[in-house]
Amino acid sequence: MAGASRPTAFGLRFVALFEAGKGLLVLLVGLELLSLIHQGVQNVGEEIVERFHLNFARHHPRILLYATTHLDNSNVRLLALAALAYSTVRFIEAYGLWRLRAWAEWFAILSGGVYLPFELYELVRHPTVIKAGVLVVNAAIVAYLVYVRWNERRNHADDFRRVE
Repeated sequence: MAGASRPTAFGLRFVALFEAGKGLLVLLVGLELLSLIHQGVQNVGEEIVERFHLNFARHHPRILLYATTHLDNSNVRLLALAALAYSTVRFIEAYGLWRLRAWAEWFAILSGGVYLPFELYELVRHPTVIKAGVLVVNAAIVAYLVYVRWNERRNHADDFRRVE
């Protein structure tokens, strides 16, 4: 996609920054998880619930406390490793999109599209504004990337016809 139009390049780079931002966020969470090994995960969970004045009797604080009491150091390391793997994939995708590479567009379509059925299921099952927002943003990115690939393919076919 060397001859990408200015709007297309801007859009792809915007998506690249968005993906890099997701990668950075998950990487920071993974690093924070590693720091919990030395602090005691359960203590940190209790401190979060207390600091944000969450009601221990409510559903979400109980989930957090349950998770922190059942996490050992090997599980924390595994979660941190998964965060590193996820962020690496996002950074590679962001690099390819920033450089306007077709492989990155296809990869972003697949990696974003695979979440759509799960996000839709979760939204129907337990609707929230956040779940709706995540679904809309992800669907918009996938739709935009499909549009870019569709136009690139159409332009390539038009160029091929002119050569004949």
